This record gives sequence, C-alpha cells and structure tokens, in this order.
Amino acid sequence: MVRGRLMVVINEIQTIDNQNHKKMKTSVITIAAITVLALGTVNLSKAATKTNNNAAVVLNNVSKINKIEIHGNVQVFVSDGTSDQVKVYNNYYAENALVQSQNGVLRISSYTKDKLVVWVTANDLRSISVYDNAEVKSFGKLSEINLDVNLYNTSTATLNLDSYSASINVNDRAKANLSGSVDTFDLQYSTLTTVNQSALQTVHFNDVKQIIKPVQHNSVDELATL
Repeated sequence: MVRGRLMVVINEIQTIDNQNHKKMKTSVITIAAITVLALGTVNLSKAATKTNNNAAVVLNNVSKINKIEIHGNVQVFVSDGTSDQVKVYNNYYAENALVQSQNGVLRISSYTKDKLVVWVTANDLRSISVYDNAEVKSFGKLSEINLDVNLYNTSTATLNLDSYSASINVNDRAKANLSGSVDTFDLQYSTLTTVNQSALQTVHFNDVKQIIKPVQHNSVDELATL
C-alpha cells in the first residue's frame, strides 16, 4: 500500500517536472524569437536608411529641355522620352550640387570629390555642352532630328546616335566616342582631342580638323539651385 502511494507521488512529481520543463522551453523559444525579431528590425532599418541615402531625387519642376550644360565632376546619362525628367543620384542635397532649368536650358554643376550622377530624360533635346572633367553618356539611342554636341577641357562624351543631323565639336583635350548612324555628320576637333567614330555610320560626312580657340566658361556663380 505504501509502495502504491509512493509510485503515485513519483508520477505526480514527474508530471510537474515535465510541465515546468515545457514552460521553460517555451519561455526560451519566446525570448529567442523576440531577439531575432529585434535584430531583424534593426537590420531592416539600416537597409532602409542605406536605400534612402542612395535613392534618386526626382526634380519635378523641369520641362521643355532642349539644351544641357554640364560643369565639374559630373556624370550625366541622357535618354529619349515622351516627357522630360531629371533624376539626381548620390546624396544630392548634402553635396550642394547646382541644377538649374531655365528657358529650356538645363545646367548641372558639381565640384565635390565624389562624382555626381544624373539621369536626364528629354523629349526634344537639341544641344549638349560639356566642360571640365564632366562626362555624358547616352542611355539607349539618341534619336534626335538635329543634335549639336560641344566638348571642352577634359570632358568625355559616349553617344549612340540615330539622328538625321549631328554636329560634334571637340576642343582642348576632350574625348568623343561615337556610334550608331547619322545622315549628315559634321565633326570639328583640335589637335589634342580624341575622337573614336569607327562604329558610326554616316551618309554625308564633313570632317574638319583645326585648332579651335577656347571658349570662355560660364561662371559657377551664375548657376542657381532649383
């Protein structure tokens, strides 16, 4: 009889131990889950911050762009589109970049050590002027009826053209890499410039090599932010 009661007590103790073990195990799992969620929230927060810092700033008050002027340490991608739009990458406001749109002329300027990256979409682009060590690249083909490109200093242009008429003026130590097709193509360049047009097909080609006098640059003080 005593032995029977002893077995009942032992079974009750084991049952209580099992329940406590399950509760403790559940508590450990709950704490671990909370910790994972907390760490995940921190990581997502950091990722969101990083994404926001690298996100493009869209300048909405820009329209009717027919000319682009680029100064300083800037890389501009240009593409055709049904409407005009300007996207500025990097930390635009922290870098004090200057972007001005006035009377159809879009002026972009930045002289920080990190290159400012800008993507311009234009519906009726007719002229591009690039100064200093700035760079302009076409994103896709530029299908303009008439396009004038002027390069100065050590600037670079890499353009894929599909135009009826194009005039390329390369000065100083600037470089031009041209591809695509142009019906009427005018090229002017100086003795120190570099022009690669091996991938460009033309019907009427006017090639003029000469020493072109430097053009006075617009002062940066004349540019204003949007």
